[in-house]
Amino acid sequence: MLVKVLHNGNCSKSNAVLEYLDENGVAFEVINIIEDPLSVLELKTVLKKLNQSVFHIIRKTEKLYSEKFADNDYSEEEWLKILSENPSLIQRPILIKGSVAMLGRPLENVKFFIEK
Repeated sequence: MLVKVLHNGNCSKSNAVLEYLDENGVAFEVINIIEDPLSVLELKTVLKKLNQSVFHIIRKTEKLYSEKFADNDYSEEEWLKILSENPSLIQRPILIKGSVAMLGRPLENVKFFIEK
């Protein structure tokens, strides 16, 4: 089954997962979320597959987060719009396989996810 990878080329962990998939012969499709940001609807679909709320995928270590968003109490809907407009704030990589998804960290979890 094809694995979709929500990817940011500037992220070493995201690049490491792509390298792992390639080295292990896993068929995958890269979706560069920086060049092609996800819509609010696409984010909702990913969150449903992750079985998580939007708060689970916010990168709180990102400089943009601390400068612009950290001190505000946004709703889930507001965060969906913020992440759609600022994809660097999304945790990555996110791997999607059929109806399930996972954050691609740590790498050991990726191996388990691929084998299931």
